[in-house]
Amino acid sequence: MKVTPAAVGTDQAPAAKEAFYQTKRFRQNIPLFAMLIPGVLYYLIFRYAPMGGLVIAFKDYNFHDGIWSSPWVGWKYFEVLFQSNVTLQIIWNTLTLSVLNLVFGFPAPIIIAIALNEVRKTWLKRWIQTVIYLPHFLSWVIVAGIVLTLFSIEGGTVNKLLGQWGWEPVPFLYRADSWIAIFIGSGMWKEMGFSAIIYLAALSSIDPSLYESAGMDGAGKLRQIWHITLPGIRPTIILLLILGVGRLMEVGFDQVYNLQNPTVLEKAEVISTYVYKVGLQQAQFSLTTAMGLFESFVGLVLVLSANVLARKFDQGLF
Repeated sequence: MKVTPAAVGTDQAPAAKEAFYQTKRFRQNIPLFAMLIPGVLYYLIFRYAPMGGLVIAFKDYNFHDGIWSSPWVGWKYFEVLFQSNVTLQIIWNTLTLSVLNLVFGFPAPIIIAIALNEVRKTWLKRWIQTVIYLPHFLSWVIVAGIVLTLFSIEGGTVNKLLGQWGWEPVPFLYRADSWIAIFIGSGMWKEMGFSAIIYLAALSSIDPSLYESAGMDGAGKLRQIWHITLPGIRPTIILLLILGVGRLMEVGFDQVYNLQNPTVLEKAEVISTYVYKVGLQQAQFSLTTAMGLFESFVGLVLVLSANVLARKFDQGLF
Protein backbone atom coordinates (compact mmCIF):
# COMPACT_ATOMS: atom_id res chain seq x y z
CA MET A 1 0.00 0.00 0.00
CA LYS A 2 1.33 3.46 -0.89
CA VAL A 3 2.18 5.51 2.17
CA THR A 4 1.02 9.10 2.34
CA PRO A 5 1.44 11.71 5.09
CA ALA A 6 -2.25 11.35 5.98
CA ALA A 7 -1.82 7.63 6.67
CA VAL A 8 0.81 8.23 9.38
CA GLY A 9 -0.17 8.35 13.08
CA THR A 10 -0.53 11.74 14.71
CA ASP A 11 2.31 11.10 17.22
CA GLN A 12 4.88 10.58 14.48
CA ALA A 13 3.31 12.90 11.92
CA PRO A 14 5.91 15.73 11.76
CA ALA A 15 8.99 13.47 11.45
CA ALA A 16 7.28 11.01 9.13
CA LYS A 17 5.91 13.78 6.95
CA GLU A 18 9.37 15.32 6.60
CA ALA A 19 10.88 11.92 5.73
CA PHE A 20 8.13 11.34 3.18
CA TYR A 21 8.74 14.64 1.41
CA GLN A 22 12.53 14.16 1.47
CA THR A 23 12.13 10.75 -0.21
CA LYS A 24 9.74 12.21 -2.74
CA ARG A 25 12.09 15.11 -3.47
CA PHE A 26 15.01 12.71 -3.88
CA ARG A 27 13.09 10.58 -6.41
CA GLN A 28 12.09 13.67 -8.37
CA ASN A 29 15.73 14.80 -8.54
CA ILE A 30 17.19 11.44 -9.64
CA PRO A 31 17.54 12.67 -13.28
CA LEU A 32 19.48 15.71 -12.04
CA PHE A 33 21.76 13.52 -9.93
CA ALA A 34 22.35 11.30 -12.97
CA MET A 35 23.42 14.36 -14.96
CA LEU A 36 26.03 15.09 -12.27
CA ILE A 37 27.71 11.70 -12.69
CA PRO A 38 29.90 12.61 -15.73
CA GLY A 39 31.16 15.76 -13.99
CA VAL A 40 31.91 13.89 -10.77
CA LEU A 41 33.73 11.14 -12.69
CA TYR A 42 35.75 13.75 -14.58
CA TYR A 43 37.04 15.33 -11.37
CA LEU A 44 37.67 11.99 -9.69
CA ILE A 45 39.59 10.54 -12.64
CA PHE A 46 41.41 13.57 -14.03
CA ARG A 47 41.73 15.86 -10.99
CA TYR A 48 41.82 13.89 -7.75
CA ALA A 49 43.32 10.54 -8.83
CA PRO A 50 46.43 12.18 -10.40
CA MET A 51 47.20 13.79 -7.02
CA GLY A 52 48.65 10.44 -6.00
CA GLY A 53 51.46 11.15 -8.44
CA LEU A 54 52.67 14.02 -6.25
CA VAL A 55 54.62 11.41 -4.31
CA ILE A 56 57.14 11.62 -7.18
CA ALA A 57 58.38 14.88 -5.64
CA PHE A 58 59.75 12.88 -2.69
CA LYS A 59 61.25 10.06 -4.79
CA ASP A 60 64.04 9.58 -7.29
CA TYR A 61 61.54 8.59 -9.96
CA ASN A 62 62.45 6.43 -12.93
CA PHE A 63 60.33 4.58 -15.47
CA HIS A 64 61.75 1.17 -14.63
CA ASP A 65 60.72 1.18 -10.97
CA GLY A 66 57.55 3.17 -11.42
CA ILE A 67 55.95 5.61 -9.02
CA TRP A 68 55.63 3.37 -5.98
CA SER A 69 58.87 1.41 -6.28
CA SER A 70 61.23 4.30 -6.97
CA PRO A 71 63.56 5.07 -4.03
CA TRP A 72 62.58 7.71 -1.47
CA VAL A 73 64.79 10.80 -1.30
CA GLY A 74 62.73 12.96 1.06
CA TRP A 75 63.15 16.72 0.62
CA LYS A 76 66.11 16.42 -1.75
CA TYR A 77 64.44 18.01 -4.78
CA PHE A 78 62.91 20.82 -2.75
CA GLU A 79 66.40 21.64 -1.47
CA VAL A 80 67.68 21.61 -5.05
CA LEU A 81 64.92 24.03 -6.07
CA PHE A 82 65.59 26.59 -3.37
CA GLN A 83 69.36 26.36 -3.62
CA SER A 84 69.32 27.16 -7.33
CA ASN A 85 69.36 30.79 -8.47
CA VAL A 86 67.68 29.73 -11.71
CA THR A 87 64.57 28.30 -10.07
CA LEU A 88 64.34 31.23 -7.65
CA GLN A 89 64.41 33.59 -10.65
CA ILE A 90 61.69 31.53 -12.33
CA ILE A 91 59.48 31.75 -9.24
CA TRP A 92 60.08 35.50 -9.10
CA ASN A 93 59.22 35.87 -12.81
CA THR A 94 56.00 33.94 -12.26
CA LEU A 95 54.97 36.13 -9.34
CA THR A 96 55.88 39.34 -11.18
CA LEU A 97 53.86 38.51 -14.30
CA SER A 98 50.93 37.20 -12.25
CA VAL A 99 50.77 40.28 -10.03
CA LEU A 100 50.92 42.58 -13.06
CA ASN A 101 48.18 40.53 -14.72
CA LEU A 102 46.04 40.89 -11.60
CA VAL A 103 46.69 44.61 -11.14
CA PHE A 104 46.00 45.58 -14.76
CA GLY A 105 43.86 42.70 -16.00
CA PHE A 106 41.42 42.32 -13.10
CA PRO A 107 39.80 45.80 -13.24
CA ALA A 108 39.49 45.78 -17.06
CA PRO A 109 36.43 43.46 -17.31
CA ILE A 110 34.70 45.44 -14.55
CA ILE A 111 35.21 48.71 -16.43
CA ILE A 112 34.01 47.14 -19.70
CA ALA A 113 30.92 45.64 -18.07
CA ILE A 114 29.98 48.96 -16.43
CA ALA A 115 30.53 50.83 -19.71
CA LEU A 116 28.42 48.33 -21.67
CA ASN A 117 25.72 48.52 -19.03
CA GLU A 118 25.42 52.25 -19.70
CA VAL A 119 24.91 51.76 -23.46
CA ARG A 120 21.22 52.21 -24.19
CA LYS A 121 21.12 51.31 -27.90
CA THR A 122 20.67 47.53 -28.03
CA TRP A 123 22.20 47.07 -31.49
CA LEU A 124 25.33 49.03 -30.53
CA LYS A 125 25.69 47.13 -27.27
CA ARG A 126 25.46 43.75 -29.03
CA TRP A 127 27.93 44.83 -31.73
CA ILE A 128 30.49 45.96 -29.14
CA GLN A 129 30.00 42.76 -27.13
CA THR A 130 30.60 40.62 -30.21
CA VAL A 131 33.78 42.50 -31.13
CA ILE A 132 35.34 42.32 -27.66
CA TYR A 133 34.30 38.68 -27.06
CA LEU A 134 35.86 37.34 -30.27
CA PRO A 135 39.54 37.36 -29.14
CA HIS A 136 38.70 34.86 -26.40
CA PHE A 137 38.01 32.21 -29.04
CA LEU A 138 41.38 32.66 -30.74
CA SER A 139 44.19 30.29 -29.76
CA TRP A 140 47.39 31.76 -28.37
CA VAL A 141 49.21 30.60 -31.50
CA ILE A 142 47.04 32.98 -33.54
CA VAL A 143 47.32 35.79 -30.98
CA ALA A 144 51.11 35.37 -30.90
CA GLY A 145 51.13 35.62 -34.68
CA ILE A 146 49.18 38.88 -34.48
CA VAL A 147 51.62 40.22 -31.88
CA LEU A 148 54.59 39.31 -34.08
CA THR A 149 52.93 40.98 -37.06
CA LEU A 150 52.46 44.17 -35.07
CA PHE A 151 55.69 44.41 -33.08
CA SER A 152 58.34 42.55 -35.08
CA ILE A 153 61.50 44.62 -35.54
CA GLU A 154 61.61 43.77 -39.23
CA GLY A 155 58.35 44.23 -41.08
CA GLY A 156 56.22 44.85 -37.98
CA THR A 157 53.32 47.24 -38.50
CA VAL A 158 54.29 49.47 -35.56
CA ASN A 159 57.93 49.73 -36.66
CA LYS A 160 56.85 50.50 -40.23
CA LEU A 161 54.82 53.43 -38.92
CA LEU A 162 57.73 54.58 -36.78
CA GLY A 163 60.01 54.38 -39.82
CA GLN A 164 57.60 56.55 -41.84
CA TRP A 165 57.77 59.15 -39.07
CA GLY A 166 61.58 59.09 -39.12
CA TRP A 167 62.13 56.97 -36.00
CA GLU A 168 64.48 54.03 -35.65
CA PRO A 169 62.94 50.54 -35.31
CA VAL A 170 62.29 49.53 -31.71
CA PRO A 171 62.94 45.89 -30.63
CA PHE A 172 59.68 45.63 -28.65
CA LEU A 173 59.83 41.84 -28.34
CA TYR A 174 63.52 41.76 -27.43
CA ARG A 175 63.56 44.13 -24.47
CA ALA A 176 62.34 42.91 -21.10
CA ASP A 177 60.25 45.97 -20.21
CA SER A 178 58.43 46.21 -23.55
CA TRP A 179 58.00 42.41 -23.72
CA ILE A 180 56.28 42.42 -20.32
CA ALA A 181 54.00 45.27 -21.43
CA ILE A 182 53.07 43.36 -24.60
CA PHE A 183 52.52 40.19 -22.56
CA ILE A 184 50.11 41.96 -20.18
CA GLY A 185 48.39 43.87 -22.96
CA SER A 186 47.82 40.83 -25.17
CA GLY A 187 46.37 38.89 -22.25
CA MET A 188 43.98 41.72 -21.43
CA TRP A 189 42.93 42.10 -25.06
CA LYS A 190 42.20 38.40 -25.38
CA GLU A 191 40.28 37.77 -22.15
CA MET A 192 38.81 40.99 -20.75
CA GLY A 193 35.76 41.01 -23.05
CA PHE A 194 34.74 37.45 -22.25
CA SER A 195 35.41 37.91 -18.53
CA ALA A 196 33.04 40.89 -18.55
CA ILE A 197 30.12 38.47 -19.09
CA ILE A 198 30.17 37.52 -15.41
CA TYR A 199 29.95 41.15 -14.32
CA LEU A 200 27.21 41.89 -16.86
CA ALA A 201 25.20 39.05 -15.37
CA ALA A 202 25.73 40.51 -11.89
CA LEU A 203 24.72 43.97 -13.11
CA SER A 204 21.43 42.61 -14.44
CA SER A 205 20.40 41.73 -10.87
CA ILE A 206 20.58 45.36 -9.66
CA ASP A 207 17.14 46.95 -9.22
CA PRO A 208 16.69 49.67 -11.91
CA SER A 209 14.54 51.69 -9.48
CA LEU A 210 17.72 52.44 -7.49
CA TYR A 211 19.13 54.34 -10.46
CA GLU A 212 15.83 56.17 -10.97
CA SER A 213 15.74 57.22 -7.32
CA ALA A 214 19.37 58.34 -7.43
CA GLY A 215 18.72 60.33 -10.61
CA MET A 216 15.74 62.07 -9.02
CA ASP A 217 17.97 62.99 -6.06
CA GLY A 218 20.43 64.64 -8.45
CA ALA A 219 23.13 61.93 -8.58
CA GLY A 220 25.10 61.88 -11.82
CA LYS A 221 26.34 58.79 -13.66
CA LEU A 222 29.63 58.59 -11.77
CA ARG A 223 27.92 58.82 -8.40
CA GLN A 224 25.38 56.19 -9.44
CA ILE A 225 28.21 53.86 -10.50
CA TRP A 226 30.11 54.46 -7.26
CA HIS A 227 27.17 54.16 -4.86
CA ILE A 228 24.89 51.66 -6.68
CA THR A 229 26.71 49.72 -9.42
CA LEU A 230 29.93 48.86 -7.63
CA PRO A 231 28.25 47.89 -4.31
CA GLY A 232 25.76 45.81 -6.30
CA ILE A 233 28.48 43.69 -7.91
CA ARG A 234 30.86 43.75 -4.94
CA PRO A 235 30.23 40.08 -3.96
CA THR A 236 31.09 38.98 -7.51
CA ILE A 237 34.20 41.18 -7.55
CA ILE A 238 35.45 39.78 -4.25
CA LEU A 239 34.73 36.19 -5.28
CA LEU A 240 36.69 36.53 -8.52
CA LEU A 241 39.44 38.44 -6.73
CA ILE A 242 39.89 35.57 -4.26
CA LEU A 243 40.11 33.10 -7.15
CA GLY A 244 42.52 35.42 -8.97
CA VAL A 245 44.79 35.69 -5.93
CA GLY A 246 44.80 31.89 -5.71
CA ARG A 247 46.19 31.78 -9.26
CA LEU A 248 49.07 34.17 -8.58
CA MET A 249 51.56 31.33 -8.98
CA GLU A 250 50.04 30.33 -12.32
CA VAL A 251 50.91 31.92 -15.62
CA GLY A 252 49.34 30.41 -18.70
CA PHE A 253 51.76 28.14 -20.54
CA ASP A 254 50.37 28.86 -24.02
CA GLN A 255 50.72 32.61 -23.75
CA VAL A 256 54.26 32.64 -22.38
CA TYR A 257 55.58 29.84 -24.59
CA ASN A 258 54.29 31.44 -27.79
CA LEU A 259 55.51 34.94 -26.94
CA GLN A 260 58.87 34.29 -25.28
CA ASN A 261 62.21 34.29 -27.10
CA PRO A 262 65.80 33.61 -25.96
CA THR A 263 66.59 37.32 -25.61
CA VAL A 264 64.03 37.90 -22.83
CA LEU A 265 64.17 34.43 -21.33
CA GLU A 266 65.60 35.77 -18.07
CA LYS A 267 62.28 37.56 -17.45
CA ALA A 268 59.97 35.36 -19.53
CA GLU A 269 60.74 31.90 -18.12
CA VAL A 270 57.99 30.91 -15.68
CA ILE A 271 57.02 27.78 -13.75
CA SER A 272 54.78 26.34 -16.47
CA THR A 273 57.42 26.63 -19.21
CA TYR A 274 60.13 25.41 -16.81
CA VAL A 275 58.09 22.29 -16.01
CA TYR A 276 57.64 21.62 -19.73
CA LYS A 277 61.28 22.13 -20.70
CA VAL A 278 62.93 20.47 -17.71
CA GLY A 279 60.27 17.94 -16.75
CA LEU A 280 59.19 16.65 -20.15
CA GLN A 281 62.05 17.50 -22.48
CA GLN A 282 64.83 16.65 -20.01
CA ALA A 283 62.86 13.94 -18.11
CA GLN A 284 63.55 15.42 -14.65
CA PHE A 285 60.13 14.43 -13.36
CA SER A 286 60.86 14.52 -9.63
CA LEU A 287 62.33 18.02 -9.75
CA THR A 288 59.46 19.54 -11.70
CA THR A 289 56.85 17.70 -9.62
CA ALA A 290 58.41 19.32 -6.55
CA MET A 291 58.09 22.69 -8.31
CA GLY A 292 54.45 21.99 -9.14
CA LEU A 293 53.68 20.92 -5.57
CA PHE A 294 55.27 24.10 -4.25
CA GLU A 295 53.20 26.15 -6.70
CA SER A 296 49.98 24.46 -5.57
CA PHE A 297 50.83 24.93 -1.90
CA VAL A 298 51.46 28.65 -2.35
CA GLY A 299 48.22 28.96 -4.31
CA LEU A 300 46.30 27.29 -1.47
CA VAL A 301 47.85 29.62 1.12
CA LEU A 302 46.99 32.66 -1.02
CA VAL A 303 43.36 31.56 -1.46
CA LEU A 304 42.92 30.96 2.27
CA SER A 305 44.56 34.28 3.12
CA ALA A 306 42.44 36.21 0.64
CA ASN A 307 39.30 34.51 1.95
CA VAL A 308 40.17 35.39 5.57
CA LEU A 309 40.61 39.00 4.52
CA ALA A 310 37.32 38.98 2.60
CA ARG A 311 35.46 37.52 5.57
CA LYS A 312 36.33 40.62 7.57
CA PHE A 313 34.04 42.44 5.14
CA ASP A 314 31.39 39.66 5.25
CA GLN A 315 32.22 38.64 1.68
CA GLY A 316 34.14 35.39 2.22
CA LEU A 317 34.01 32.56 -0.26
CA PHE A 318 33.71 29.95 2.53
